[in-house]
Amino acid sequence: MKKYIAMLTPALIFLVVLCAAMTGASYFYNMRLFYCELILLAVAVGAVVVCMRRSQKYTHELLNHMGELLSDTQRGVLTSFPLPVLVTDIEGQIVWYNDLFREVVLGGIDLYDGNLSQIANIDHTMECPEKGVNIVRAGREYTVYFSNAAKHEEQLKVFYFVDDTVVKRFAHEYHITRPCVAIVLIDNYEELQQNAKENERSQIFAEIETTVEKYFAASKAFVCKTDRDRFIAIVEKQYLDEIVKRRFDVLDSVRAISASDNMTATLSIGVGVGAKDLTESEQMARQALDMCLGRGGDQAALRSKDGYEFFGGVSKGVEKRTKVKARIVASALQELIESHDNVIVMGHQFADMDSLGSAVGIYRAAKSMEREACICIDPKRHLVASLMERLMENGYSGAFRSPEEVLPTITPSTLLIVVDTHIKHFVQSYDVYTACKTVVVIDHHRKTVDHIDNAVIFYHEPYASSASEMVAEMLPYFGEKRRINRIEAEALLAGIMLDTKNFIMRAGVRTFEAAAYLRRMGADTVEVRKLFSTSMEEYRSRTRIISSAQIYRNCAVAGVKEPLEHVKLVAPQAADELLNITGVDASFTIYEYDGGVSISARSMGAINVQLIMERLGGGGHQTMAATQMKDISFETAREKLLEAIDRFYEAKNRPAQ
Repeated sequence: MKKYIAMLTPALIFLVVLCAAMTGASYFYNMRLFYCELILLAVAVGAVVVCMRRSQKYTHELLNHMGELLSDTQRGVLTSFPLPVLVTDIEGQIVWYNDLFREVVLGGIDLYDGNLSQIANIDHTMECPEKGVNIVRAGREYTVYFSNAAKHEEQLKVFYFVDDTVVKRFAHEYHITRPCVAIVLIDNYEELQQNAKENERSQIFAEIETTVEKYFAASKAFVCKTDRDRFIAIVEKQYLDEIVKRRFDVLDSVRAISASDNMTATLSIGVGVGAKDLTESEQMARQALDMCLGRGGDQAALRSKDGYEFFGGVSKGVEKRTKVKARIVASALQELIESHDNVIVMGHQFADMDSLGSAVGIYRAAKSMEREACICIDPKRHLVASLMERLMENGYSGAFRSPEEVLPTITPSTLLIVVDTHIKHFVQSYDVYTACKTVVVIDHHRKTVDHIDNAVIFYHEPYASSASEMVAEMLPYFGEKRRINRIEAEALLAGIMLDTKNFIMRAGVRTFEAAAYLRRMGADTVEVRKLFSTSMEEYRSRTRIISSAQIYRNCAVAGVKEPLEHVKLVAPQAADELLNITGVDASFTIYEYDGGVSISARSMGAINVQLIMERLGGGGHQTMAATQMKDISFETAREKLLEAIDRFYEAKNRPAQ
């Protein structure tokens, strides 16, 4: 109010002076006019003086009324309060503030009859957050706390401004200078060592070392080579943020280094962020590096208290040609089986050929060691009816048990072997998993965050084509007396053929070696092919899904809302067939199932469908992935899929900054 009166006073003074000048001028022209104007001027000046005094009195009374809204005790306390204090009404209109607020926050000016929004953007209608509200005014940083103050029927808000500029600046500097540990590993060091020519080995590794050291040195990091294929770097958080903005483009720089046989070098980088000390940061970096390797390498992972964040992973995993690990795991697994009374082999929900085939191989190994064994599988929810029927016709009628039948047989001496999955909530029965104290995992899918973390043996090979391939590699190391028969070999071969699409996708040297071993064990490829035959109803359902396909950004997206027979089986088959369309780099089939929506994803390698499915809560491989979403409509699921495809392309095409 004072501000408005102060703005009005100069105008009134100017008008009075102007009238006096005109009156003086009339003295020289007409005395009668002069006396009339003089009388009018005197009346006008008197009226202005009276109005000004009344306005000042009104303003004084208004401010007194505002101040009276606070009790004498409150005013006395707040006036001498060592912090700037502001009082507003329930609508945010300023009622009162102490002298410290006027001098420090307002800069010595008055803002009576103003509004809180002129000072700070604070939602005064809500409850004050526990840590207050942070604001910036005139280059100073404040934490504002507020509370209700009530007297009679008037509702007031009291705001306390804490000037913590220095503390916040020190805190900010502390956080951005926190050291973060990064562990860098050359993924395919052994392969480059073996395949590179003698005269180019030193050049390749020197170039990789120079690239890594220069990259981190540019970010003012300490970097040291700790092993022939491993580096450790310590970088401040502020410079790590810049590396993250560039999406770890050192991965691209190293990928450009190749040997004469066109084998490219790749890195895996694990970073620990937000740790309380360097020891914890180093442990988090190791966990992040393990996650990178479990996802196929050629990527970076940030491990923080909130979880993981991944970068890269655009290239195919490089096959490890050594079988040393398979031999070591087979020996350790044999000792575990012999030291337990009974063995339960369990795959994932909705078991497929790979899940059941690998389970059959482990089951046979356990039975050959004269241990009680069974395969835990839901008899009503699986995708392997033809294979199960054939196995049961050949002596496996007592091998399959439902989760309800398995649970009572679990003892402290029970060994659970999980095959073809490493995700806790995707195993055939989570109750069986939690009931068993000793767990072994054999899987080939790229590692996810929700993995089984209590396994005594975690045999994980993301470079393998299938879990059946991994089991087939281990079986010879159990001894000649524990050979599998023809039916079991065909079950394993069916698992390999399913995941490689008849040896087209992800089939490496070791894949064919495993298939050759199974062939020697008597597997008949014709009989295996018959296991994949479908009924006329399944063929029609698959055709309906394919006919609904639409092309979106080089991706075939198909799906039907109405229920289809055997949709869980035919949807992935439809996704496989959609890849045969010219110009399609990836395919997605959407279908409603079990109260939610499921999506099957396939690609030929140009698009990493694993990254797309991970955005929707799923996972898998670069060329084969899936997800299941609960409590969502078909249309919403389709929109989320298209958004995930857009985000994948945006991240892929985002230039390094």
